[in-house]
Amino acid sequence: MPKVLSIILGGGKGTRLYPLTQERSKPAVPFGGKHRIVDIPISNCINSGFKQIYILTQFNSASLHMHIANAYNFDRFSRGFVEILAAEQTLQHSGWYEGTADAVRKNFQHFKTQNPTHYIILSGDQLYQMDLKEYLDAHIKSGAQITIATTAVTREDASGFGIMKINQKNTITDFMEKPAKDLDISDWIIPEKTRTPGATPGKDYLASMGIYIFDAKVLEEALDNEFTDFGKEIIPQTLKKYKVNSYVYDGYWEDIGTIKSFYDATLDLTSITPKFNFYDEDKPIYTHMRNLPPSKLNMANMNRSTASEGCVITEATITDSVIGVRSIIEKNAQLIGVICMGADYYETNAQKADNAKNNIPNIGIGENTRIQRAIIDKDARIGKNCSIGFSPTPLQEGDHGMYYVSDGVIIIRKNAIIPDGTII
Repeated sequence: MPKVLSIILGGGKGTRLYPLTQERSKPAVPFGGKHRIVDIPISNCINSGFKQIYILTQFNSASLHMHIANAYNFDRFSRGFVEILAAEQTLQHSGWYEGTADAVRKNFQHFKTQNPTHYIILSGDQLYQMDLKEYLDAHIKSGAQITIATTAVTREDASGFGIMKINQKNTITDFMEKPAKDLDISDWIIPEKTRTPGATPGKDYLASMGIYIFDAKVLEEALDNEFTDFGKEIIPQTLKKYKVNSYVYDGYWEDIGTIKSFYDATLDLTSITPKFNFYDEDKPIYTHMRNLPPSKLNMANMNRSTASEGCVITEATITDSVIGVRSIIEKNAQLIGVICMGADYYETNAQKADNAKNNIPNIGIGENTRIQRAIIDKDARIGKNCSIGFSPTPLQEGDHGMYYVSDGVIIIRKNAIIPDGTII
């Protein structure tokens, strides 16, 4: 039986998701009201029977470490684990991870103790639901030494990915990193015989999803060099020496690495048939079990919205929004297209009394406040009679102190204090 070791890459600085990544790594960003982004690849592994999982971390990793410790505890009989491997100094190396390949290379001493036959390498910040066991079976059946998960994209989108050229047997013959928009790559179009039935018209090019399966020995050989990145360096080099196949995935997949893609993917969860399915009982998305009470809705009006555990929503109107754990939303508040990440704790009556003395709003959203097209990070305090996102003129992109604007989306920072009557 093959023995698979899963390696989830914890990501770099996550600058495109700033300010959500100001105090946390990309995989630790809250998603869907109660989860973190890293729960997606971990759950894919567990649901596929791959229960030996390492997560490689480096930047702003404290909240990610805490989440993993609280969420993933296997019993002693399963031989499963989810372990953090943070960048460390050893006698062999003393620097930070310099790239995805370098991060894996520097941890071989830990991986080898598990004696895997195969490694599967995944990104910690993508949204998809894949049967990784099926992926592994296709890899073994093909006789390939490396298999790269790919997805069909349009010519416009192809410029943002590594593009694969394959033959009729799904063997990758060439690789191009982010081709320029004006470059003619018509000879890279997917061969008709390899297209999946019902493929979307116009999606003619195969893009790497950044998900790889390596035979164990092959990965060690492929990283026996100074190259630091899988996509730009390792994969092009392996094409010259090994049999590298493409595994075409035709399900939903989204790289939620920007504020716009994160915002759009999250709000899609409120649609009648969301592209990402949290409601599949056979493939649950695991996370930290908080043992919170059910949410309480006091005369609230909610339409195409979700509310996680522990919320108290009173006489508010909420449309096309995702409401996170422990969210407190007061009378006559109006939310349209809002991602509210919730709170890490409930304030006591004594704390609320102190807030009142110091003219500081309580955690949550105050009375008569209206908010549109915004992300409200955790533990934010938004006062009464505020108006956010209703300005007739577009807001200037960039940093504005307690809030930030990116792609027209207003992000209220974690722990921000927005006084009563504020207009943004």
